[in-house]
Amino acid sequence: MGLADASGPRDTQALLSATQAMELRRRDYHMERPLLNQEHLEELGRWGSAPRTRQWRTWLQCSHARARALLLQHLPVLVWLPRYPVRDWLLGDLLSGMSVAIMQLPQGLAYAFLAGLPPVFGLYSSFYPVFVYFLFGTSRHISVATPGPLPVLTAPGHPTGGAGPDPLRLPGHLPVRASCPRLYHSCSCAGLRLTAQVCVWSPSEQPLWATVPHLLLEVCRKLPQSKVGTVVTAAVAGVVLVVVKLLNDKLQRQLPMPIPGELLMLIGATGISYGIGLRDGSEVDVVGNISAGLVPPVAPNTQLFSKLVGSAFTIAVVGFAIAISLGKIFALRHGYRVDSNQELVALGLSNLIGGIFQCFPVSCSMSRSLVQESTGGNSQVAGAISSLFILLIIVKLGELFRDLPKAVLAAIVIVNLKGMLRQLSDVCSLWKANRADLLIWLVTFAATILLNMDLGLMVAVVFSLLLVVVRTQMPHYSILGQVPDTDIYRDVTEYSEAKEVPGVKVFRSSATVYFANADFYSDALKQRCGVDVDFLISQKKKLLKKREQLKLKQLQKEEKLQKQAASSKGTSVSINVNTSLEDMRSNNVEDCKVMQVGPGDKMEDATANGQEDSKAPDGSTLKALGLPQPDFHSLILDLGALSFVDTVCLKSLKNIFHDFREIEVEVYMAACHSPVVSQLEAGHFFDASITKKHLFASVHDAVTFALQHPRPVPDSPVSVTRL
Repeated sequence: MGLADASGPRDTQALLSATQAMELRRRDYHMERPLLNQEHLEELGRWGSAPRTRQWRTWLQCSHARARALLLQHLPVLVWLPRYPVRDWLLGDLLSGMSVAIMQLPQGLAYAFLAGLPPVFGLYSSFYPVFVYFLFGTSRHISVATPGPLPVLTAPGHPTGGAGPDPLRLPGHLPVRASCPRLYHSCSCAGLRLTAQVCVWSPSEQPLWATVPHLLLEVCRKLPQSKVGTVVTAAVAGVVLVVVKLLNDKLQRQLPMPIPGELLMLIGATGISYGIGLRDGSEVDVVGNISAGLVPPVAPNTQLFSKLVGSAFTIAVVGFAIAISLGKIFALRHGYRVDSNQELVALGLSNLIGGIFQCFPVSCSMSRSLVQESTGGNSQVAGAISSLFILLIIVKLGELFRDLPKAVLAAIVIVNLKGMLRQLSDVCSLWKANRADLLIWLVTFAATILLNMDLGLMVAVVFSLLLVVVRTQMPHYSILGQVPDTDIYRDVTEYSEAKEVPGVKVFRSSATVYFANADFYSDALKQRCGVDVDFLISQKKKLLKKREQLKLKQLQKEEKLQKQAASSKGTSVSINVNTSLEDMRSNNVEDCKVMQVGPGDKMEDATANGQEDSKAPDGSTLKALGLPQPDFHSLILDLGALSFVDTVCLKSLKNIFHDFREIEVEVYMAACHSPVVSQLEAGHFFDASITKKHLFASVHDAVTFALQHPRPVPDSPVSVTRL
C-alpha cells in the first residue's frame, strides 16, 4: 500500500528529488567573514598588478609552429576541409549549392543591368568572389554575392579597375545602424530606392544625386511612356514568382529543396521570347549577346584611387556589416564561431580579386544565405558548387539566355526585395522592445530617403554615436535600500521591501562616470540625498565669516581698552603690555579663537586661551551654527558600474568627499573593480584624507562599517574619519 507499490520506484525517486529541491530552496545562505575594505582585501587576496603581455614579441617570433599557425589562421579551408564529413554533409551541400546557383543566375544578370554593366559581369561577380570566400571565409552558411542593397551603391560615371565598357561609380547609399546584427532592419529605404531604379531602369539617365522621392516622381512622370508589352511581361513574371515563393513557404517541410522559380522563369521566358521573336523589332527589350568565356585580369587604374577612396570605404563598411551580422546570426544558431577579423580579410580578398577580374562589389546576400541554410547547406562546399555551376554557364550556357526579356529580370529583382521591404513592419516591434533603436531606425530611414547617398549613411552613423553619448548622460540614478535579512541592496522605488538603513545613504548610477556626465552625477547625488548641500555650505561659510568679523571687532575693542589702561601706568609697563597684546592678537587671528584677555593677569589669559582652543571645533559645527543637520551621517557610493575613470571623474569624486564632509557626512566607496582601483591610484586619488580604507569590497561592508562609526566630531571645518 506504500507509495512505492502504487507508483513505482521512479515516482518515489522523483518525489524525493522534489523534496530535496524544496529543502535547498528554503535553506538559508550563511557566510562569516571579516569586514573588508580595500587595504584588507589586497592583503587577504595578495593583490598585484596583472603582468603585461607584450604581443609584439609574439608577432616577431619565427618558427615552424608559428608559420603553420599563421597559415591555418588566414586560410581556414585547410582547417575544416580535411575534417569534412562527406557522408553526412555532401548531399546537403550539393542540393544547397545548386539551389543557390539557380538564384544567382537571374539575379546576377539583373544586378549587372542595374549597375549599368553588360550581363556577363553579373556572372563574373557570382563566380570569382564566391570561390575566394570558400578559401578564406569562416562562416559556413552565408552566400557571398551581390546583395540587393549593393547595386544601389553603383551607378555609371566613373571607372573602377577593369570594370569594362560601362564603368562604375561607387557613391554609396545604404542606411547603417550602430548595431550590426540589426543592420538589415534599416535596409527598407535601399529597397525602395532599388525598386524605383528598376522601374526607371536606364542607369545612364539617372542623376547621381537622385534621392528616393526624386526617383519615385521620375517613375510617375514616365508612366505614360511605359510600353504595354514590357509592363505585362514584368507583371506576369512577378505574379508567377510570388505564387512559387508562397508554395515554397507552405510546402517547405515536404519538399527536399525549394521549387526553382527563378530558373523555371528564365527557361520559360527565354523559350517564349525565342518562339515569338521578341528580339526582332519588339517593344520588349531582351538581354542580348552574352559573351562566352572568361576575361583576362586587368590591373586597376591607380589614377582613380583618390576619387574612389571615400566611396570605396562606404561600400566596404556596409558590405562587412551585412556579412558579419548575418554570419554571427547563423553561427549562433548552429553553434560555431565566426572570426570577425578573418571575415574582413575574406571579403576584402573577394572584392580585390573580383575587381581584377572585372566584378562589381559583393557582400552577403540575405535571401541566398537563407536558401543555402534551409536547403541543407552545412559548409562553404555549397558555395564552391554554386560557383562552379556559374562557371559552366559563363563558359558554355550563357549565350542561351540572349533572348531573355529584361522585364523578367526586373520582376525577379523586385520580388526578391520582399524581405527588405518587410523591414517596415519592424517599427511596431521596435516600439515595444526598444524605442531608442526605433529612433535610430526612423532617423536612418528619413536621412537615406531625403538626403543623397553618402550623406544618409553619414547622418545615420553620427546620430547613432550621439545617441550613445546621450544615453550615458541620462543613466538611472537610485537610492538603495537593504532587502530584509540579506546583504543585498536594491532601488527603494522598485523594491517595496527594500528599506534604507537609518543614518546611511547608498547611491548608485547605472552608467560609468566620465567627463560627459560627471556633473549630472554630482547633481543627481545631491538631489536624491534630500539635502541642499550647496546651500548648507554657503550658509556655513557666511556664518563663520560673520563670526570672524565679530571676533576681530571684539579684539580691536579689547586692544584699545588695554592701550588706554597701559598708558596710565607708565612708559615701561605700557611697552610690555602692548608687546604682549600684539603677540596675543597675532595668535588669535591665526587660530581664529575667541580670547578673554584680562587687563592684568597673564596666567588667566593663557588658561582662557587654552580652554577656547579645545572648544572651538564644536563652535563650527552645523548644530552650533544653528543650521539643519542631514538625517544621515554616512554616504556610500556604489561604484560597481564604473568601467573606467578619467580625470574629470576623479575631480568630481574628490569634490563629493569635500562637500559632504563640510556638512559632517562621511563618504565611503564600494564595489570598485580592480582596473578602476588601479586607475584611481594612477590618478593620485588616494591621499591622507581619502585612503583605501574608505573603499570597501561590497556595499554591505561599507554599510556595516558606517553603522559602527556614526557621525564624527570634526577636528576642523573639513572632517576626516580615522579608520
